[in-house]
Amino acid sequence: MVTENVYGVAVEHWNPFVPRFSGRIGSRLPFGRRRNNFGDLLGPVIVKRLLEQSVADPTALATLSATPHRLVAVGSILHFAHAGDTIWGSGVNGKMPESKHTFDRLDIRAVRGPKTFDFLEARGLQPTRVFGDPGLLVPRVFDHLPSISEQKQHSLTIVPNLHDHPAWAAHPETIDPTGDLVSILERIARSERVVGSSLHGLVVAESLGIPATLIAPTAESMFKYEDYYGGTGRNSFPIARDLQGALAQTPDPIEWDAQPLIDAFPSDLWSGITLSGPTKR
Repeated sequence: MVTENVYGVAVEHWNPFVPRFSGRIGSRLPFGRRRNNFGDLLGPVIVKRLLEQSVADPTALATLSATPHRLVAVGSILHFAHAGDTIWGSGVNGKMPESKHTFDRLDIRAVRGPKTFDFLEARGLQPTRVFGDPGLLVPRVFDHLPSISEQKQHSLTIVPNLHDHPAWAAHPETIDPTGDLVSILERIARSERVVGSSLHGLVVAESLGIPATLIAPTAESMFKYEDYYGGTGRNSFPIARDLQGALAQTPDPIEWDAQPLIDAFPSDLWSGITLSGPTKR
């Protein structure tokens, strides 16, 4: 896990080093470049921008001191949570055994979807029934994207999961999920259609009203996809085995109300500021 200090609150996200050497030892050496998978970078960025949009006096944020709070937001990273952490929109990683989840109490404001809800409830916790991946708030916090989305330049964009990228890299419409974050978001916004196995490629596309179809991942559990779709009110969803199958699908537009997730934003972790925007409670 990587901790990013967002005005005094530790916002956790996953961004491991790319191993410089093969094998177990190489994977444990803490140096080299970060992987920078764009979906894993969204958490701190969305939290920071949503807070900045919501505070009455933005200059007050610079005066905030460090706090003991930890916020886990965006991604399948609940197995990294510590007892007492605040959870807002993150989810369970279906590849992780239950034993990896060592917390016995959490401050749960929202979860990605009903599968994460059920997992936490079965462990004796009391999750709230506020569902949604905060990646769906991308058009709100990157507010230039909706206008860009009206100026289509690409009939198709393929956004593979990090592990699937090598298999798709040769296709001219494939983007590298470890590229520049804003450039990836803008490419998705300018696309008429998005397909692939990157969960956040689908999430961002759907947040902008762009038809998106999942191509079955080769290395990921289906848990996170089912969790996301369930969190946006869909118990079933189209899944393709290849590009031709994906393009043959006609996905329905998403119908999801962002307000409950916005209302659940844990603005109270930042004491000493006055809110006036979308996260005011």
